[in-house]
Amino acid sequence: MLDSLKSLIQILSPVQEIIKEWWWLLIPFILWPPFVFLWRWWRVELFLKKNKRVLLEIRIPKEVLKPIRAMEVVLDGLWQILYDPADWWEKWVEGKIVMDYSFEVASIDGEPHFYLRIPEANRDSIESVVYSQYPDAEISIVDDYAKYVPQDIPNKEWDLWGADYKLLMPNPYPIKTYLEFETEREALEEKRIDPLATLLESMAKIKPGEQFWVQILATPVIDAEVPWVTEGKKIRDELARRVEKKPVQRPLILEAADVLITGQPPAGPQEEKKELLPPEMKLTPGERDIIAAIEKKMAKRGYNCSIRFIYLGKRDIFFKPKLRLGLGFFSNFATQNLNFLVPHGQPFLTKIKKSWFLPFNLFIDRRLYLRKRSIFRKYIKRDYPLFPRKPRWPSNFILNTEELASVFHFPGRRVAPAPFVQRIEAKKGEAPAGLPTD
Repeated sequence: MLDSLKSLIQILSPVQEIIKEWWWLLIPFILWPPFVFLWRWWRVELFLKKNKRVLLEIRIPKEVLKPIRAMEVVLDGLWQILYDPADWWEKWVEGKIVMDYSFEVASIDGEPHFYLRIPEANRDSIESVVYSQYPDAEISIVDDYAKYVPQDIPNKEWDLWGADYKLLMPNPYPIKTYLEFETEREALEEKRIDPLATLLESMAKIKPGEQFWVQILATPVIDAEVPWVTEGKKIRDELARRVEKKPVQRPLILEAADVLITGQPPAGPQEEKKELLPPEMKLTPGERDIIAAIEKKMAKRGYNCSIRFIYLGKRDIFFKPKLRLGLGFFSNFATQNLNFLVPHGQPFLTKIKKSWFLPFNLFIDRRLYLRKRSIFRKYIKRDYPLFPRKPRWPSNFILNTEELASVFHFPGRRVAPAPFVQRIEAKKGEAPAGLPTD
């Protein structure tokens, strides 16, 4: 035993000497990943400081005769305005990133408002895209509504409840869109069904001293950055039973037994028998619908999205059950066989689960406070849930232009007759031709 121990020490002794003399070589490999992360974060922060953002309020006209498809056209145009990927120098030296939009609906003392937060440099292009489909809308730069509430919520006077959302299924599965609400089949506006009406009617019930905010962060993205199209093709092929089948190779033991018994050399790999019916003929109607929906989603441009809502108010007015206003709105886009939006859960939900380890429960109030502070801070800064880490599924997910238009658009009064929605009562027209200017 002692001899074995001495032999082991003799073997490990050179290794110990090498580690003692050359341990410092490991430092660059250990420090490189955090250095790259911090460098990139620093350069991006400098880039964002140079590219100021502004908040636009969009007052919609009294009558919106065009269906929600108009917003889909707008989103397709907005995608092209901001999608500008950086080259090597722009990424690592200038800190350039693809900028994002923030689509927001806020009920302040019971009055719903539509907002769009954009890079100031692209304001003219973005406004022209919106006016192209909503020529009677009124767009103006306004102060950030989030700064008119205490910035240290929750505090002694104010409380809040909020949640970040996620897709329950992978990105290629679509949510329910406006085409399934029959809006495109109805010629008359009053006969259309608009999912946004649920949210606006709920927001109209917000009392003075309360506020309800909905925020959708959306960054133009392609498959090379977030491979949702590639993932969708893989899911489609699996559902269609198009998985490539490889020839079956028999185990070597069985081949050797055949040689000993029959005296003949082993046969090559055996191919599986071809079936008479192609895989597509065996699909159920539900499976065909799922495949068609996935292919339809992949055909349109995508946004890397993050959705959240916050209900806040003064403590003497704050009524927690009103959080159901947001939960009820997002449930409109659920389909059991495809996809739907659900609250992300911890740590992106202002709710703390009790632990079986009782000492942890002593800190529930403190943990709940920190969680409320976190979601409030990320809302007012328009940060993604995992900021500063790279956004990824499920905290971020892909919605194409059709899905995003279903969640955020400008409804008409007859479709969404909420009484306090700010609208333009009169259309603006050009001055008559030949009018004297002197």
